[in-house]
Amino acid sequence: MKRNTKISAAVAAILGAPATTIVIAAPAETSTTAGTGIELQEVVVTATRREENLQNVPIAIQALTGDTLSKLNATTFDDYVKYLPNVTAQGLGPGQNNIYMRGLATGVTGIQGSGVVGSFPNVAIYLDEQSAQVPGRNLDIFAADLERIEVLEGPQGTLFGAGAEAGVFRYITNKPKLNVTEAHVNAAYETTAHGADSTNVDATINLPLIADKMAFRAVIYNENRGGYINNVPATFARADTDLGIHYAYAGGKVPANSVVINNSSVVANAINSVTYQGIRAGLLYQFNDDWNALLTQMYQQINADGVFAEMAANSLGQPQPDLTAQLYNPSFDKDHFENTALTVNGRVGALRLVYAGAYLDRNVTQIQDYTNYARAKYVDYYQCANPGKTPATAVCFTPSSTWHDIERNTHLSQELRLSTPDDWRLRGVGGLFYENYQIQEQVDWLYGSATPYFNPIGPPTGYYTVNGSVFLPNGYPVKHSTPGAVFVPGQVDSNNPNIRPPGDSFFDDIKRGYKQKAAYLSLDLDLIPKRLTITAGTRYSKTESTEVGSAIGSFGCKIFTGSPPPPNPCINHNNGANLSSLGLDTTVSGWHSRANLSLKITDDALVYYTWSQGFRVGGFNRPNSVEGGSPLAPGPDPYQAQARAHGGWVPPVDYGDDTLTNNEVGWKTMWLDKSLQWNGAVYQEDWKNVQIAIFDPGVTGNLTFSTNGSRSTRVPPGITLSWSRRHPSCGPMAHPSTSPLSPTRKATRSATPAAPSGLRSQRPRRSWAMRGRATTGRSIVTTRSCRWASFIRGTRLRPPTSSRSICRATPSPTSCRRSPPTTPQSASPRTHGW
Repeated sequence: MKRNTKISAAVAAILGAPATTIVIAAPAETSTTAGTGIELQEVVVTATRREENLQNVPIAIQALTGDTLSKLNATTFDDYVKYLPNVTAQGLGPGQNNIYMRGLATGVTGIQGSGVVGSFPNVAIYLDEQSAQVPGRNLDIFAADLERIEVLEGPQGTLFGAGAEAGVFRYITNKPKLNVTEAHVNAAYETTAHGADSTNVDATINLPLIADKMAFRAVIYNENRGGYINNVPATFARADTDLGIHYAYAGGKVPANSVVINNSSVVANAINSVTYQGIRAGLLYQFNDDWNALLTQMYQQINADGVFAEMAANSLGQPQPDLTAQLYNPSFDKDHFENTALTVNGRVGALRLVYAGAYLDRNVTQIQDYTNYARAKYVDYYQCANPGKTPATAVCFTPSSTWHDIERNTHLSQELRLSTPDDWRLRGVGGLFYENYQIQEQVDWLYGSATPYFNPIGPPTGYYTVNGSVFLPNGYPVKHSTPGAVFVPGQVDSNNPNIRPPGDSFFDDIKRGYKQKAAYLSLDLDLIPKRLTITAGTRYSKTESTEVGSAIGSFGCKIFTGSPPPPNPCINHNNGANLSSLGLDTTVSGWHSRANLSLKITDDALVYYTWSQGFRVGGFNRPNSVEGGSPLAPGPDPYQAQARAHGGWVPPVDYGDDTLTNNEVGWKTMWLDKSLQWNGAVYQEDWKNVQIAIFDPGVTGNLTFSTNGSRSTRVPPGITLSWSRRHPSCGPMAHPSTSPLSPTRKATRSATPAAPSGLRSQRPRRSWAMRGRATTGRSIVTTRSCRWASFIRGTRLRPPTSSRSICRATPSPTSCRRSPPTTPQSASPRTHGW
């Protein structure tokens, strides 16, 4: 998303500021220090748990400073991810993304229930000193008063632990400043191409409370982004081609008196507006020259309406206009979190000590339209009935459906770290780490519109066994209908112990736990002082994962004429699972290490080699079985011969860790009196036991599950290049690019992947000849003008190539638009898994 200011205060923007700014007193020093003349700015990062110039850190790292974010008018994840090469995201809206680095991505579950049924991300998200990732939902921090964003590419398992398998995404906030009084106010009004207007205001204040001792800093923000997707008029009528229409028992045809609905009550333009609101406050106390403590409190809420994916086609496969959807029910996502953090810095002799403790409490409430699911394989069982024996007596009720997701995530983390002085020839960083992660999630799928023919469902009060086991010898779970099944009373741990309302056909009510204890050490030795350095580090971790609760469906709770009725309420008599009876508790431990050799050829040229490891913990699946007609079932049909020979197959109840090993050669250089920067890295990664998600109803069962794929997957070689230069009158311009090694060289101008029509960008493709398999990829080039982004009428222009074009005059405000961000196009019809 390219954002452009358009208010009378845009005079300030024309002069180079991103918005109206009020400054009281002179700002104190920040994490960047300007060079002299036309030198590029020095960016200080803490990727190695020490403060270092980015150009001296032998890691593939990117950084967007607060000043850069302001000049780019980038305030949310969807904004700044566009300026981070090798970082991509897949998701369904604000705070609903999976983040990937270096293309290390596999299939994932749907957003609904992802917190308890999805695998953990392989990119760790850090807010200052604490980790904060959760499956399927990235922590989308509004970029007000941020010091910088750091992106560490490749495995970072030694210093950042589990989840930092493919890399780390870090938000670094500004801290209170002693003896400094300052305040900033930013305000903006924007228009959106093909959408509604937007507004933004944020204010920051820093106040000294006690001279040389105490300071307070706070930021408050409110941004309302206009939508750009229209919910267009539509009618939903069942079709004979619906995959589950045979459940109407009308000879494979749609019953004559089936309900047809329209969406007239929810038709609207620009339905996907989103509001970011929050406040962050910090109190710093300086005990003496060596010791200080920082207490930070943060609150943020995101309220997103509608959907953030256009529908390329409706549920029948008919093409739809750009930037449109067909929803039949109101949809929204409310995501808010509170975070309390305490950081203590001090010294023990010559060693620096850091204690960082934090508690994050995040709550999500989401409702989404699910009506198109009525075309799927099983849904007509829950929406149609035939009390008689002829097609004339068959009836299908309304296809209108929704799903409701309530998720709470609490995250307690504590770390104690010691480090030696930076000027020692042998330097070290080591520490102890503990985190306790709890996810409580309840998801209800309300698509059971044939309510007169179903009894309501609820959490189980026990479980079934055969010969004392909850599983049969073939791996299938024991159900109430299993011959010889014995009911065993047992308590289930539920978030909601109540009977569900009519129409609730399936629910997950699950609690997921994750505890990690770790110790780590990293040592640097200067073989040649300030020139040649060798680094070695390792981390030992022990992680416990647990899961309890239930996953309950209403299959078996339907009332059929002439058959014994199911119990009312329908408990312990359906196709559900009591997860609390399965003993889902596992502990894994191991070592993950790194080694690095770096050479400072000159003060402006660094080359390095890195070998590093990262890992991601496994998890659990809901018990599932396959249909008798599946090719994986040991049935009598010819296509089931292999399944018969091997006794059939069922989805696993658990899946294990996956690991990543990285070999990387990189360089960091400065040229032309530090006015030109050129960095790069070439890497080869080996991904083992890759976690993948699968949903294939009729073949693997009707539940999404995760499993481990190839025992060893050699990722094609990759390369990251970035260069920046500073024009005397403009300032720094970044040109990052990244690509898997590609066999072709050509420039293409094509629509941004998965983007609305009209949003286009120039993406040169480059090639490098190397051994092994070559895959084609894109290298993204981004640029900005001195005063105004090159963005008119929703079309990205070719990046300028001359200093004159880069320093061109500001376009008139009437030509400025904010284009819709890149959004995934939803295929039709999609049947997301339970």
